[in-house]
Amino acid sequence: MIPSFDKVHNRFKLNGISFDRNGLKELAYSFIKEGEPFERVIGNFISDWLDSNDYVLSKTSGSTGKPKTIKIKKQAMVHSAIATGDFFKLKPTDSALSCLPAQAISGRMMLVRAMILGLELDAIKPSKTLDIDQEKRYTFTAFTPMQLANNLDKIKNIKTIIVGGAPVSYSLKENIKDFKVQIFETYGMTETVSHIAVKKLNGFKASKPDAVFKVLPGINISKDDRDCLVIDAPNITSEKVVTNDIVRLTGEGCFEWLGRFDNVINSGGIKLNPEIIESKLQGLISDRFFVSSIPDEELGEKVVLVLENSKVNVDFSVFKVLDKYEAPKEVLAVPKFKETQSGKIQRHKTLELLK
Repeated sequence: MIPSFDKVHNRFKLNGISFDRNGLKELAYSFIKEGEPFERVIGNFISDWLDSNDYVLSKTSGSTGKPKTIKIKKQAMVHSAIATGDFFKLKPTDSALSCLPAQAISGRMMLVRAMILGLELDAIKPSKTLDIDQEKRYTFTAFTPMQLANNLDKIKNIKTIIVGGAPVSYSLKENIKDFKVQIFETYGMTETVSHIAVKKLNGFKASKPDAVFKVLPGINISKDDRDCLVIDAPNITSEKVVTNDIVRLTGEGCFEWLGRFDNVINSGGIKLNPEIIESKLQGLISDRFFVSSIPDEELGEKVVLVLENSKVNVDFSVFKVLDKYEAPKEVLAVPKFKETQSGKIQRHKTLELLK
């Protein structure tokens, strides 16, 4: 029996206290009036969740086009919460940690999972360095890659961590490969109400670095004529979600993420995926980097490698691992990349720093 969005699980707790709908309304009011900034955001979302509408408004990140505000059905969020609960075998009274901002779908879904599945949720201030109670054991939480990278010394008492919002770097994958905590990379977006696919990053049965994503139950996938992923999730959205993510379908319900359609480089008539080039260079360049292009009279666009450094500091011999057309024609450097709040590199904004 699928619960309705207007019901709060009787085992749900927030910060150690049990709440029913009326109690949650009072808590939301208290957070909005007297809470810290992150608590006010939580209060606003809980207030919206408990109102008479069957939807909430949420801003997209731009995964399927320009960022916009969309209506998300509350029952779709319930279905998403149940799919995650089933996959990770979450049960009532399991402990969970919320450390993502509740403006984003990822932070909102931590609250919905707790209310629907009956989890005991602790909400702490979202930040780069987290104030995690080292004496408490948690069953489940969600981080951004930046949070995971900066809190590796604080996660020993967490059973399962999902990581999303930005790609997980090669160096971070290397750092976590021997950790006992189960860590999964997720794939999803606001339009799909959080993640629709996951892949394991570490442990005895860990996927290899180039492993595929496996979709959750009830999700069907295909490709359009651009080779971009199309998601059919009838319990979550009535329309198919057409993404700008180029993928390779590797089997039933499995796909390999290759890169963003809007990042594709057309150099002399040859189309190149910068993310594929980056994957070949992972582990060979010590600084953070990304591959992009700049205008060129002869080629139209020429491939460049951009380093996060005050100077160009790279051994060009590393490009031997690349095909002829993939090799960067120029290496550029900026002291600090432009990033989103979740730590995702903003390629075009970073390139503008070079003008």
